[in-house]
Amino acid sequence: MSPLRLPARPARPARLARPAWAGRNYTLLTAAAVVSGLGSSGALVAGAFAVLAVGGSATDVGLVAAARTVPLIVFLLVGGALADRLPRHRVMVAANALNCVSQALFAVLVLTGSAQVWQMAALSALGGTGQAFFSPAAEGMVLATVSGSRSGRAFAVFRMGVNGAGILGTGLGGALVAVAGPGWVLAIDAAAFAVAGALRAFLDVRGMPERRGGAGLFADLRDGWREVVGRPWLWSIVLQFSVVNAMVAAAETVYGPLVARERLGGPQPWGLALSAFGVGTVLGGLLMTRWAPRRLLLVGVLAVLPLALPSAALAVPVPAPALVAVMLATGVSVEVFAVAWMSALHQEVPEEKFSRVSSYDWLGSISLVPLATAAAGPVQNAVGRPAALWGCSALVLLLTLAVLCVPDVRRLTRRAEPPGADGDGTGPVMEATAAGPGGPVTSV
Repeated sequence: MSPLRLPARPARPARLARPAWAGRNYTLLTAAAVVSGLGSSGALVAGAFAVLAVGGSATDVGLVAAARTVPLIVFLLVGGALADRLPRHRVMVAANALNCVSQALFAVLVLTGSAQVWQMAALSALGGTGQAFFSPAAEGMVLATVSGSRSGRAFAVFRMGVNGAGILGTGLGGALVAVAGPGWVLAIDAAAFAVAGALRAFLDVRGMPERRGGAGLFADLRDGWREVVGRPWLWSIVLQFSVVNAMVAAAETVYGPLVARERLGGPQPWGLALSAFGVGTVLGGLLMTRWAPRRLLLVGVLAVLPLALPSAALAVPVPAPALVAVMLATGVSVEVFAVAWMSALHQEVPEEKFSRVSSYDWLGSISLVPLATAAAGPVQNAVGRPAALWGCSALVLLLTLAVLCVPDVRRLTRRAEPPGADGDGTGPVMEATAAGPGGPVTSV
C-alpha cells in the first residue's frame, strides 16, 4: 500500500518588502504627508469654487488666496524659532489641529449656505498661520529618521509620495466638487488633517533630548540669521529662489491660463501641461532614489536652468504637445534640485538650528510671489505678454548662472559616511549631532 501523499501547499505570493531604511517613524511621517497632501490639493480647488458659489468675483477668489499667504509670510520666522525651542513633532501636531479646525469651520459654513467672503478669508488666514508653524518644524524630520547615504533616497521617496498625492488629490478634488459640492471636499480636508496629526502623534521620540529655550525668541532669530548669512551657498540660493519662484508663479498662475485660452485651445491643454509637471516631479523623485550626485549643489543648481523653459515656451507660444513635454522635463529638474538641496541642508546645518534656517529659506522662497502675481497684469499691459514672459525666463537664467559663480556652490560635496553609518530606520527619531556651526551633521 503506497503512503498517502498530501497535495503540495501552494506557495504564498511574495509580499512587497519594505526597504530596511523605511522604519516606523519614516513610514508614519510619509503616510501623514500623503494623507494631508491628498486633502489639501483637493481643498485648493474647492476653496475657489466655494467663493464663486456665494457670488464672489475673481478678485474675491484672489483675496481669499492672499489671506492664506500673508500670515504664512508674517509668522514663518516665529514658527522656525519656536520649532527649535519645542519638540518639533508637537508643533506639527498642534499645527495640524489648527488646520483641521479651520477647514472644518470652512466646510460647515459652505455646507449650511451661510459662508461670506470675509469669513472664508479669515479661515484661510487661520490655515496659513498653521502652515507657518508646521513647515519649519517639518523640514528635516524625515531625514532625521534615516541616517547615512540612504537619506537622499529616503527624501526622494517621500517627495514622490507627496507629489503623487498632489496630482491625485487635485483630480479627485475637482471631480468631487462637481459631484458633491465644495463643502464636502473641505470637510474631507479637515478629516485628512485630523488623520495626519494622529499619525504624527505616534512618532517614537524617546531618543530626542529635551529642548530648552535660549536667550529669547529674537535672539534665536538673530542666531538663525547668522547661520544663513555665514554660508554663501545658502543665502545665495535662497536669494535666487525668491526671484525664481516669483517668476514661475507669475508665468504659471497669470500668463499661462491667458495664453492657453487665446492660443492653445482653452483650459484643457493647460491642465494637461500642469499635470505633466506633476508627473515629472514623480519621475524626478524616482531618479533621485537611484542617483546620489557627489557635488550636491552644483547638480541641484544646474537643474534649476530648465525652469526658464516654460516661460519661453509660453512666450513663443509652442504647440500644446511641446508645452506638455517642457512641463514634464521641468518637473523632473525641480525634483532633482529639491532632493539635492534638502540633502545639503541636512548635511551642513546644525540640527538644533535647522528649523530657524528652514524658516528663512521658506520666507525667501515665497516673499516675492504675491508681489509678482499682483504685478503680472500691469507689466503685461506696459510691455506686452511675450516680453513679460521672456523677462521671466531671462531672470531665471541670469540668477541661476550667477549662483553658479559662487565657489561654495560648485565645491560643496556629499560627505562619505563611515562604515556602519547607515541605519535601518527602525529606531526612534534622534537628534542630529553637530560639530559646531557649519560642522558635519549626522543623524544617529
